[in-house]
Amino acid sequence: MTQAPTQALAGVRVLDLSRVLAGPWATQMLADLGAEVIKIERPGAGDDTRAWGPPFTTRTDGSRGDAAYFLCANRGKKSVELDIASPEGAETIRRLAETSDVLVENFKVGGLKKYGLDYASLATVNPRLVYCSITGFGQTGPRAEQAGYDYMIQAMGGLMSVTGQPDGAPGAEPMKVGVAVVDLATGLYASNAILAALLHARATGQGQHIDIALFDVQAAMLANQATNFFVSGVSPTRMGNAHPNLVPYQPFPCSDGMVVIAVGNDGQFRALCGVLKAGALASDARYATNAGRIEHRAELVAAISAITAGWTMAGLMEALEAAGVPCGPINTIEQVFAEPQAVARGLEVNQTRDDLANPVRTVANPIRMSATPVRYDTAPPSLGAGNAAVLETQEPVS
Repeated sequence: MTQAPTQALAGVRVLDLSRVLAGPWATQMLADLGAEVIKIERPGAGDDTRAWGPPFTTRTDGSRGDAAYFLCANRGKKSVELDIASPEGAETIRRLAETSDVLVENFKVGGLKKYGLDYASLATVNPRLVYCSITGFGQTGPRAEQAGYDYMIQAMGGLMSVTGQPDGAPGAEPMKVGVAVVDLATGLYASNAILAALLHARATGQGQHIDIALFDVQAAMLANQATNFFVSGVSPTRMGNAHPNLVPYQPFPCSDGMVVIAVGNDGQFRALCGVLKAGALASDARYATNAGRIEHRAELVAAISAITAGWTMAGLMEALEAAGVPCGPINTIEQVFAEPQAVARGLEVNQTRDDLANPVRTVANPIRMSATPVRYDTAPPSLGAGNAAVLETQEPVS
């Protein structure tokens, strides 16, 4: 019989004291890669996001189950109900930490110290422990004590200043992104840091404290917009669907909808002009380079829009794809998972849970590994489902 391939993080134990999204997103990544993740939850209530609905799942008895929000970030974990504020609960965490490789928490700065569950305390129990703290503003600085949520960090961290219609346009105001991108990116930065720290711990026997802040992550996510400011000294502003550094790179109207055209170089621009039979645009010296196209953005976008408006979406995309010009429709979420590419890549995961009337549907992990593939062994757990399996095997701290 062929043995199933070992996962990359098989044998790694993660103690997850985090809740909501950034921390659980990081630990779900580790679970997908094969780590054992023990999710500690408040007795009777659990992670806040279990109640962040509707929509909610339905239990087999017809009662209301967990919110869909909870399902998105907690696949592959063991749920343990534990009151860490009680002496018994704190002692259980210390016992679990002794046999864990990683601990992830997102309490306020210093919030776990009073229970003896801060990094300094647990490092004496397990010097190899990788301890990751996720907060709004980090462990230091004038705002370290303040809570941080994705929305406010999108605002404070500059993302909303470059998102939304420009001043003077209909509906102009700073806008947040439609998903909690700061939380998600924080989870990804955290999981990367954890993996690096695990390599260090295995090589040296020394764990460490990882300090991840949503505010820091949002600043890092400004990427080219931040360096545009550093180089020019001018703060970027909202541009709607236009790109600050590329033209044409935005949606264009068709007779039955809109198509995003993403021209990344001069060759693609010439190919676009060929498809549109717009020889005058291709030969116009103003548009020969990307810098020129940015300088004359308004005229060029208007000229292209006038031509694409006479095409159907399907006809335009077929012609552009044949010419090697990147393009795509603006899909609804339903349409995303109906795309043949999404089906071929298996982007929807279906799992069952005994207490739920319907399968749990989540989005697949995008990592593809040839030797240690991602596996989806268990669905997001019901509250306390791992109590017996985890707690009955613990020994007192030596």
